[in-house]
Amino acid sequence: MTTTYDVAVIGGGMAGASVAYELASDNSVVLIETESMLATHSTGRSAATYLPSYGGPVVRALTVASRKLFDSISAEWGDVHPLDARPVLWAATDETSDTALTGMIESRSGGPGELGTLSAAETLRWCPAMNPEVTRRAALDNEAHDIDVLGVHQAYIRGFKARGGTIVTGSGVRSLSPNGSGWSVGLVKETLAAGLVVNAAGAWADPVASLAGVPQLGFVPKRRTLFMSPAPGKLAGDGPTVGDPAERWYFKPEGDGVLASPADADPVEPGDAKPSELGIARAMEEINEATTLGLRTVRRSWGGLRTFAPDGEPVAGLVPGVAGFGFLAGQGGYGIQMAPALAVVAAALLTGSSVPEDIPVRAEALSPARFL
Repeated sequence: MTTTYDVAVIGGGMAGASVAYELASDNSVVLIETESMLATHSTGRSAATYLPSYGGPVVRALTVASRKLFDSISAEWGDVHPLDARPVLWAATDETSDTALTGMIESRSGGPGELGTLSAAETLRWCPAMNPEVTRRAALDNEAHDIDVLGVHQAYIRGFKARGGTIVTGSGVRSLSPNGSGWSVGLVKETLAAGLVVNAAGAWADPVASLAGVPQLGFVPKRRTLFMSPAPGKLAGDGPTVGDPAERWYFKPEGDGVLASPADADPVEPGDAKPSELGIARAMEEINEATTLGLRTVRRSWGGLRTFAPDGEPVAGLVPGVAGFGFLAGQGGYGIQMAPALAVVAAALLTGSSVPEDIPVRAEALSPARFL
């Protein structure tokens, strides 16, 4: 017997979990994940930062709108608050990063993610580990926070289950075909039926679309490498995250060392991303030039996937001309920080409702139609 749901959400990362939770308030929803565990490829490998100054205009608007929704996650489910304040310094240390910093400050002036500016001396007071010989100036995002990523994901999953949601893991989608009243969703061991299919499959969003005969939108999975390196005594545990405005590296305190990245964005095939050893070596060299940290060894490294739409902004909504098929994908490297607001907006667009007035994004800016 085929089990029928109002909605089938494909993909069990942050995007899928959050939109499934929102949709389950008024619908029967099944959340489908290929892996045996949820949040395997992108969500579970995030740098865990809420950064209002990061990303394009739509991303920044959704990130700022998500701030109060992170508050409600804590209040509604009685959890420890998922955000922990940690400012971000965008530090200029050479001509390239100084030019990039100017563009960053100007593009955010008067809008979401607006930045304060710091002199070289002020930058050194915020992060004494910066190299005084090369530090020029910085921009300060004082609204940035660390995020308990898995805590947020688990809160959405608990809420989804409380609303009667069903989770299927370890069973990838093999086929998607219209059945007259919606879609037949062929899994490894069973076939489900749903009136609406939401493609929240991250790096696999285009292949899933192809299964349904829906045009691919041109999503590009990109690798992001992270590593941990000891730097005992060099950084205060509550010190800021420091990033290169030209996006060549970043680091933040972690234990007795740093969590760092070469800020790589190499296109890769969907799969289990591996860290870039060359990227790590480059990042360590450049961080050592910009700071007095003296990084020498790597304690641990890993890679994650960040999947981008062609214009770098997320995709949410129904596909024009295809009944009951929609996307929530292309979150790039910003999926965690904007997840709460994006899920609310996506649920509205996928069910034919209006975008809430307190989330200042236009439906057209998110629509799959912009790539068709």
